[in-house]
Amino acid sequence: MTEPARPLAGRVALVTGASSGIGEATAVALAGAGAAVAIGARRRDRLEALAAKLRDDGARVLELDLDVTDEQACADAVRRTREELGGLDVLVNNAGVMLLGTIVGADPEDWRRMVQTNVMGVLYMTHAVVDGMLEQGSGDIVTISSVAGRTARKGAGVYNASKWAVNAFSESLRQEVTARGVRVSLVEPGAVATELSNHITQPEAREQSRQMAESMRTLHADDIARAVLYVVGQPPHVAVNEVLVRPTDQER
Repeated sequence: MTEPARPLAGRVALVTGASSGIGEATAVALAGAGAAVAIGARRRDRLEALAAKLRDDGARVLELDLDVTDEQACADAVRRTREELGGLDVLVNNAGVMLLGTIVGADPEDWRRMVQTNVMGVLYMTHAVVDGMLEQGSGDIVTISSVAGRTARKGAGVYNASKWAVNAFSESLRQEVTARGVRVSLVEPGAVATELSNHITQPEAREQSRQMAESMRTLHADDIARAVLYVVGQPPHVAVNEVLVRPTDQER
C-alpha cells in the first residue's frame, strides 16, 4: 500500500492557542502532514491530551506553557522549539479572544484583553521568530485573523480594530521580508463553531453571537486548518498572502 503523502516532513511548526478550536485542529493537520509540532497554550491539561494524541499518531511534539501576552514567554517558546525540535519553519499565530459588544457601556478590560492577545501576542510571537527565519532564508508566518479585519460592524468595534491592526501589520511585514524568502500570510475565517463566543461578557452580544451561529451552517475548525495547510504547503516561489473563508450561508 502506498504511504500517505507527508508534504511537511522535516519541517517544524509552532501553533499558539493550540488547546482547542482552530489551534488544535491546525496542530493535528500539520502533524498529519509530517511536521514536528510545538503546541502552545495556557491550559496545560488540554495541551497534554493533544500531545498524547499526536504522539500516538507518530508525531514529534513539544508542549509549551504559553501566554502570548507575555513577551518573554513568547521568546522562550521560540527558543525551546528551535532547541528541542531542531528548528522552526512555520509559525501559526492563532491565539485570540473575541469579546464582542457595544463600545458604549463597554468594560475597557475586554478591550485590553483583546489588544494584548490579538495584537500584542501576534507582534511578540512574530518578533521572536522573524530574525531566525531571515537567517535561514525561509519560513512561514501565518496569522489567523477574521472577516472582522475586513468588515466593521456595530457591536464588534474593538474586535474589528484588533483584527484590522494585525492585517496591516502582516502586510507591512510581508513587504519587508518577502524578497528574503519569508512568507507572511493571513487566514481570515467567517463564523466558526469554536469556544470564542462563550467568553463574551456582554449578555446581549453573547446572545446575538449565538443566534447568528444558529442561523447558518458555520465553519468547523478543520475547515480553517485545511486553509493553513494550503498556505504553508505551497512551493517556495508561491506566497498565498490572504485566504478569506466564510460559511456559504454568511452574507458579510
